[in-house]
Parts: sequence; structure tokens; C-alpha cells
Amino acid sequence: MSDAQPERPRPAILRPDEIPARARGGGARTIPLVTRKVGATGFINGITLFEPGAAIPLHSHNCEESVMLLEGNAVAEIDGVRHGLKAGDITWIPAGLPHRFINMSATETMKILWIYASIDATRTIIATGDTRSIDEEHRAGIA
Repeated sequence: MSDAQPERPRPAILRPDEIPARARGGGARTIPLVTRKVGATGFINGITLFEPGAAIPLHSHNCEESVMLLEGNAVAEIDGVRHGLKAGDITWIPAGLPHRFINMSATETMKILWIYASIDATRTIIATGDTRSIDEEHRAGIA
């Protein structure tokens, strides 16, 4: 019998301003933060920046998501209803519910912090039915 202790997960300090943002198309760029790569086992998060007027396609996830507007003037379209957001506002979106975020400013960048309740989170684009894991999107720099 071994007396070896199981290896404990190591904490991480992440500095978003030092992590390159990955283009997602449509004027959105994402900075993955807490992911499998740093040892996460229960959730993932990151920051997405939206250029002026940018919007991501209507989509859903296989898990709950929470989004906090960090900067800018946004609309959260959730299940067909548009909600104005100001910096500091937070959304909670149940799994499977169609949603998207839109930068309402024609001149300023919008920034969100997103959190998925599973490291196995997926995104399904409503218009096409295309489903990809969030990890796959980050590796490919898409969606």
C-alpha cells in the first residue's frame, strides 16, 4: 500500500490583459480564462470583447450560463426577449434556451465575463444546428 497523497489541484492567477484574444468572427474576440488547461473540473469562464455594433449568433448551451456585462452598452436577447444591460448587470440563462449578446454602441467596445456551469459546455447555433464544444471553439478560434 502506498502512502502517497493524491496530487492537489494547483491554483492559478490569470491576467486577461496578458492572454491573446481569439477572433470568433462577427466582431467578437474571446479570452479563455478558467478552463481544463488550468485544471478546472467543475466550470469554465472567460471574457468576450465585442467591437462596436457586433453581435454573436443566436445559440444555446447544454448547461447553465451566467454573463456579467463588464463594460459597454448591451442587449441580451434571451428566448426572444431583448433586455438592456448596463455594466455590472448579470444574466443567468438555463440550459437549452436560445440567446445572444449585442453591442449597442456604434463607437465603443463591449466586454462580458461568461461562466458555464460545466467544463463540457457546448454551443449550438440556432440557425444551423451546428454544435461544438466550447473547448473546440477556443482551440479553433471560432464561433
